Amino acid sequence: MTPDRLDRFARHIVLPEVGAMGQAKLAQSHVVLIGMGGIGSPALQYLAGAGVGRLTLVDDDVVEASNLQRQTIYGEADIGKAKAEAAADWVRAFDQALEVSAHVLRINRDNAASLIAGADVVLDGCDNFATRLAVSDACVKAGVPLTSAALGRFQGQVANFAGHREGQACYRCFVGDAFDAEDCDTCADLGVLGAMVGMVGAFGAMAAMRVLLEGVSTLGDPQWGQLHVMDGLKPSLRTMRIARDPECNGCGSRP
Repeated sequence: MTPDRLDRFARHIVLPEVGAMGQAKLAQSHVVLIGMGGIGSPALQYLAGAGVGRLTLVDDDVVEASNLQRQTIYGEADIGKAKAEAAADWVRAFDQALEVSAHVLRINRDNAASLIAGADVVLDGCDNFATRLAVSDACVKAGVPLTSAALGRFQGQVANFAGHREGQACYRCFVGDAFDAEDCDTCADLGVLGAMVGMVGAFGAMAAMRVLLEGVSTLGDPQWGQLHVMDGLKPSLRTMRIARDPECNGCGSRP
C-alpha cells in the first residue's frame, strides 16, 4: 500500500485482528450489495470505509424524500435519481481508489448469476423474500458466500451462509419455500427507526468483512449459519444456529 493508503487505514492495521495482511485482503476483495436502501446504505458506507476494493451495487429503485430519514448516503439533491447510481456517486466522492459499478435493475433468477459473478461475498439487504431466495440459490450454485441482513420494526437479523460448503445451511434452509414477492410488510406500513436500520447495516458490513478475512486474520470467523437477532427496544442480542435442511431446494443436493 502507498503511504496515503497506509495512513488512511492505520486504525485497521494496528488491530491484531485485522493487521496489514487483512487490510490488503480487503483492498483486493469484491462485494456485491443487493439493495441500496436502509440496510445497503450504511453497509456500503462501512465497506467503503474499510477499503473494500471493488463494490457492485444493485437496485432498481429511485431515491424518495421518505428515504432520507434512514438512507443517509443520499441528500435532497438525489431525490428522483436511481439509488444504485447515486450510491455509486457517493463512493466515488468518498474514495477515488475504489472501483464501483451500478446496476439499475431488479435482481431475479434470470440475471442473478451474472450479477454476482466474481464476488467474494454478496451482502443482501433487499426487502422481499422472492429476491432473497433468488440471490441465495444463485450464491449456492456459484459457490459464493452470502451475508443476509434484514429488519422488521425494531428487530434485526444478520447471518452468513455458505450453502455451497459441506454441511452448511443456506438462506433457503432458514426461511423455506413458501414466500413470494408480495408477502413482506413495508416500512411505509409499519414504520422504521433510522438508527436501528443503521445498526443492522453496520452489523451486516462487519459480517461480510468476517467472510472476506477468513483464513487471513483472526477477525475472519464467518460464523456460518449463526443467525444474530438484534432487539432494538431492550436492547439485546441473541444468536441461534440454522441447521442445514437435507431436503432444501437450494442446497439439498449438496453433500
